[in-house]
Amino acid sequence: MNTLINKYNVPGPRYTSYPTVPFWQNDGFGESAWLSSLTSTFETTNTDTGISLYIHLPYCESLCTFCGCNKRITKNHQVEKPYIQAVLKEWEMYLSHFSEKPNITEIHLGGGTPSFFAPEMLDLLISGILKHASVSTAHEFSFEGHPNNTSFQHLKTLYDLGFTRVSFGVQDYDPVVQKAIHRIQPFENVRQVTEWSRAIGYESISHDLVFGLPFQQISSIEDTIAKTLELQPDRLAFYSYAHVPWIKGNGQRGFRDEDLPSAELKRQLYETGRNLFEENGYAEIGMDHFALPHDSMFKAMQNGTLNRNFMGYTTTQTKVLLGLGVSSISDSWSGFSQNVKDIDEYQTMIENNQLPMLKGHILTEEDLTIRQQILDIMCQFATSWADDDFNFEEKQVLFSKLEGFKQDGLLTYDRNSLQVKPEGRPFIRNICMAFDKRMLQEKTERKLFSQTV
Repeated sequence: MNTLINKYNVPGPRYTSYPTVPFWQNDGFGESAWLSSLTSTFETTNTDTGISLYIHLPYCESLCTFCGCNKRITKNHQVEKPYIQAVLKEWEMYLSHFSEKPNITEIHLGGGTPSFFAPEMLDLLISGILKHASVSTAHEFSFEGHPNNTSFQHLKTLYDLGFTRVSFGVQDYDPVVQKAIHRIQPFENVRQVTEWSRAIGYESISHDLVFGLPFQQISSIEDTIAKTLELQPDRLAFYSYAHVPWIKGNGQRGFRDEDLPSAELKRQLYETGRNLFEENGYAEIGMDHFALPHDSMFKAMQNGTLNRNFMGYTTTQTKVLLGLGVSSISDSWSGFSQNVKDIDEYQTMIENNQLPMLKGHILTEEDLTIRQQILDIMCQFATSWADDDFNFEEKQVLFSKLEGFKQDGLLTYDRNSLQVKPEGRPFIRNICMAFDKRMLQEKTERKLFSQTV
């Protein structure tokens, strides 16, 4: 295993999209092209599958030094209402381009820290969204909660608005690790919010854990997972820490590189966690996720309906994902658009009745084909392709890469399909990279991605 880790531990995307953001072709992209792509997909899919909304709530009271998300650190809660008013206005701007009332299948509140916002502010936000839309009978609304500041009233307010899923950021219970990542979070706080969620009626409770954090050891992962299993969350995210300190403003400078586990130890941390989860009834779902058999994510994996987009893995099949708020990314299946990343710029553009677009990409037919192949690998550990999806030279390159994975015992393949073996799942990002024409064609010396292991 160590030989494979050394071989495949290279920078690579997590493939929440294809093309990945660094390889978007922004030339010629603009508001008109984006809106055309969005409204076209909306009109053909809204009735059947509905749309998803991702709403970015960027404020946090303190900085977690492992976090690479777009956020602003403040204890000034006067920022809440103006920001929510801007998000609602952005929503209304999009509504003006839709030919019918949106049918909302999914809402996810991410951050930042959504529970930074007072319950009444979240009520203002969600009520403002829903008054202009219908809600699918099979809807799934979820939010990310910080165990230190998620109150019973937060949970009750959102539940009453239709939320049935909540994920709590745990990361690690080891006090040494918590100090290094500036995330001091007692187990009792996590226990409290988990029990509140169950009592209120949430159908799926998730705990987010991270492996590869500074000072992590096998013993700390074992202790963290033992505590997690005591609370029996319905699903788990077990993320590989993405160390990307070169990204401006992400705060990943609170510890030294040498404080991080080696690639070999990081893989052992994952294997330890995966074995403990599986021994206790959890099944591995795609990449980084585990679920108990009763959970909707497990069922989606079993019946072939698991999906992946900028929100990560999801059980819904919407083609339109509309991102609202600063830095949010929207997806129309045939196009992507990302909002500006600065809060002040975002709010100014909204005040001036401008869609706060920063950049985007309209997918070519080739992009769409490869997008589906990578999506199938990420969600089903298998894919297939037509003979004319690749020219002769491209096939030579692809089959050469696949043969390498096959010789390493990671997958099987034939002329038109592949199947990832259980041994290959830890290297799924590397396998997807074999299909990534944009990355192969547009090589760059800049650091773009975290390591795959």
